[in-house]
Amino acid sequence: MRPARGDERSTILAFLQWHRQTLALKCTGLTPNDLALRPILMSELSLLGLMRHAAESERFWFRGVMAGEEVGPLYSFPDGAFDVPNGDANADIVNQAVEAWRTEIAFADQFITTAPDLDVTGIESGEGPVSLRFVLLHMLEEYARHNGHADLLREEIDGTVGL
Repeated sequence: MRPARGDERSTILAFLQWHRQTLALKCTGLTPNDLALRPILMSELSLLGLMRHAAESERFWFRGVMAGEEVGPLYSFPDGAFDVPNGDANADIVNQAVEAWRTEIAFADQFITTAPDLDVTGIESGEGPVSLRFVLLHMLEEYARHNGHADLLREEIDGTVGL
């Protein structure tokens, strides 16, 4: 539920959770091969790639930047999350992606829950100090943009709209 009159933290977190659930819904009910499809001509985007990218983003911002952990990418750099053969995936690849995404979300949620406020800072190598507020708003932007992509991908795969 997205609180219409919540405080800053609960409102931001509710919207972040809603966007995470939206991406999960866009991937629900599809086969591994469907998830790996890149149905838009001249695009490397697939739903599986978006999920893997979301896991990578959660990992980078919350583990690397905010918690200061030395973490490498989950997938090959620079955009290995999208490096999925077109329409060719198996249940193991999908399960690994789902598990990685859930693991990174759980870490992020724990970090957010234990942070005393949204002014807690981490260090982003290209930006310098950034606040938890900045990271949360960036993650909202990231999910919102990619959920738009997910809408188009899902419609191209099986005609499903809305979800």
